[in-house]
Amino acid sequence: MTMKTAISFSTPAELDTECLVAVVLDQAEKADPATKDTKPQLKPATSDAAVNSAAADLLASGELTGKPFETNLLHKPAGLKAKRLLLLSGGGAKKFSSYELRRLAGAAVRTLKSRGIRSFAFIAPASIPADEAVRAIVEGSLVGNFDSDYYRSDRKDQKIEALTMLASGNTDHAALEKSAHEAQIVGESQNFTRDLVNEPSNRMTPTILGERAKKMSQEVGLKCEVYGADKIKELKMGAFWSVAQGSDEPPALIIMKYEPAGAPEKPVLGLVGKGITFDTGGISIKPADGMEKMKYDMAGGATMIGAMRAIALLKPRIKVIGIVCATENMPSGKAQKPGDVQIAMSGKSIEIINTDAEGRLVLADGLHYAKQLGCTHLVDAATLTGAVVVALGYTNAGAFANDDNMYERLHKANEKAGEKMWRLPLDDEYKENIKSGIADIVNSGGRWGGAINAAMFLKEFAEDTPWIHLDIAGTAWMEDQKPWIAKGPSGIALRSLVEFVKGFAS
Repeated sequence: MTMKTAISFSTPAELDTECLVAVVLDQAEKADPATKDTKPQLKPATSDAAVNSAAADLLASGELTGKPFETNLLHKPAGLKAKRLLLLSGGGAKKFSSYELRRLAGAAVRTLKSRGIRSFAFIAPASIPADEAVRAIVEGSLVGNFDSDYYRSDRKDQKIEALTMLASGNTDHAALEKSAHEAQIVGESQNFTRDLVNEPSNRMTPTILGERAKKMSQEVGLKCEVYGADKIKELKMGAFWSVAQGSDEPPALIIMKYEPAGAPEKPVLGLVGKGITFDTGGISIKPADGMEKMKYDMAGGATMIGAMRAIALLKPRIKVIGIVCATENMPSGKAQKPGDVQIAMSGKSIEIINTDAEGRLVLADGLHYAKQLGCTHLVDAATLTGAVVVALGYTNAGAFANDDNMYERLHKANEKAGEKMWRLPLDDEYKENIKSGIADIVNSGGRWGGAINAAMFLKEFAEDTPWIHLDIAGTAWMEDQKPWIAKGPSGIALRSLVEFVKGFAS
């Protein structure tokens, strides 16, 4: 069930709703570190007199800190038709942006739905352009509405069914409706991605992932082909097959094509995703502790499937091809071993140092195949390395690029989408780390600079094609519940990829 959205130009006092949500901002000047003890000066981010009056006593009480995500729910607020008024703190007014607003919208949803409330209205803060605010509220609300506890027998049906946004009366209604519609497509596609990642590996095999991609493609008008082991061998995808050969589950090569009428022949964007539906590490087996999380190792592939859904529905005038190389990485008598040499689709020979460095192997053939299909620009996404988590923690995804213009496009897309990514280097000196004594390259360059070594490996297969690599290992899974999002899959990078594609089409 999706969440219905609507835009209203009513004054907040006139709107009859289960709950009216107003952002509260701290207006106090705290530019000087010496003013730490300055008391918060809290005011709703709206000029509406009725809301300000209803909140005045509480905000003046001195009981509130004004820290982000502080919530206060007032029942039967004086002067409002709303049954409740939720005051949601956004922190300091100076730093408040659509990034914070998106998360506050998610926090509003998670606060209200836990109380059995099914609909609410959100006052768009006046300090943010109306179309930007609408996008952030819709996307954030949809993200906050998702929960991952599918298989609990005592699961409660807690979903927000309807959201109304209160916008300024001086804004173009049609333009805001368009923003809300596009934001709904993106938010629902992000949740579609999270749904794929959330499934356990016995319910999300490579075959099932291919079936889900095909069903989605039929629904939105994408061309989709799913190939098995025979095609992978026919294409001489030796790197991909080397990972797949150890599992009894057949692999899936998923190809989705978006080719809108009137789109130019070039550029053609290639979105390549790692689809390891379960990663044991293979013969270089992982520790048992925490291995259950390795169902999420197909998050990069799921992101590309979700992104293709959003692209098909948003209809930018640019050709896009999505490729997901899906398999399990299992230890067995058929599995590859450390010391083996594999020949990738490109003809490069790879010495296998560690069978747990498998994601870069499937991506190597995916990137090369994307070029064969005519892609002129490449982006891959993968839960690739633990090293990126050591480098950047759980806040920023790692971004790598062999082309500065490509990276600048991505950076602009990040800012618009409200996602955090940090560029890491690809200096030529790192190539020494992946040299092999008996083959062209090794698949593991050692412990130091591990995320960079993995990216250098992929760069060998992107070659001169403008290319971006996103290592989302630390950000594709929320380790804890946050006020704005449930523990579990995050859907990271989808919003940025959609903005990135739209940027090429504009």
